[in-house]
Amino acid sequence: IPALGVMAGAIVVLMGFFKLGTIINKVPHYVIEGFTVGIAVIIALQQIPMTLGVAKGEGERTLVIAFNTIKSGSFNYASIVIVAITLFFKFNFTKILKMLRIKSYIPASFGALLFGTLVAKALYFDLKTIGEIPRNVATFTAPEFSHFATLIWPAFMIALLAAIESLLSARVADSMAHLPNEKRLKPDQELFGQGLATAIASLLGGQPATGAIARTSVNVRSHAHTRFASMVHSLVLLLIILLAAPIFSQIPQAAIAGVLIGTSIRILNPANLKELLQTTRGEIAVFALTAISTISIDLIWGITIGITAHFTRNFLVNHGKTLN
Repeated sequence: IPALGVMAGAIVVLMGFFKLGTIINKVPHYVIEGFTVGIAVIIALQQIPMTLGVAKGEGERTLVIAFNTIKSGSFNYASIVIVAITLFFKFNFTKILKMLRIKSYIPASFGALLFGTLVAKALYFDLKTIGEIPRNVATFTAPEFSHFATLIWPAFMIALLAAIESLLSARVADSMAHLPNEKRLKPDQELFGQGLATAIASLLGGQPATGAIARTSVNVRSHAHTRFASMVHSLVLLLIILLAAPIFSQIPQAAIAGVLIGTSIRILNPANLKELLQTTRGEIAVFALTAISTISIDLIWGITIGITAHFTRNFLVNHGKTLN
């Protein structure tokens, strides 16, 4: 596995070196919007087991797992209550602080997580928690390349997935943050960084690294503006593992589900969707197909089908077909 990770990381670095990251800028906005909507729905669907306080339903796809979880019919209503309280606090955090005349720089997501946890403890709700958090930081494992030839294809697939997901997450973050052009995504630099992270993490007992829209969107909504936010994020996680793991292990899963459902709602940008729905029928169809494919299959197939539909639409339009 370390060898596989190092190879995948090297491939991602080479993608950045050969400036393949700029291809992401050619993906049309309505495909990106469809992908974004798909991600938002997937994030929400993934929280259903924690929201209902039950075990995951059977299945491999997020949509199927969510459906089977609901179909089981056994719900923990205390869990649902904590999700609702966490959501309410997340969306009204600023108003509540203003009413109390408190000035705070704590992100709403963290405040909501804390409040949901305190309510659950105060009411003695029997809820599943995060559980034990491993305290070890890293263990170096030297890679073995004795099966180099057989690892090339899986390493390439991992690299492709890491590159696509990272670049798309960054594009989504750009649209959410409304940054000026000079501060927007530098795709080749992104690939270089993600490739290095993948290689190094694989040597230290970790897994391939990608940009993650769930945490990135929380970061954006917390008004982060610079790279320093990512450094703080990493340091806080390190401190939690080393010093505060027993405390954070007591956080109810329902409170986390509430924060992430709130994040998925925030990712759905009503202004962008309203603007998109005023475009041509062809663009709306590609947008819808991308979103549905992302939700029902997975992220990679979603963007692949969306881009394919985009080129198909352009081909038909250019050859006189009415698909506007």
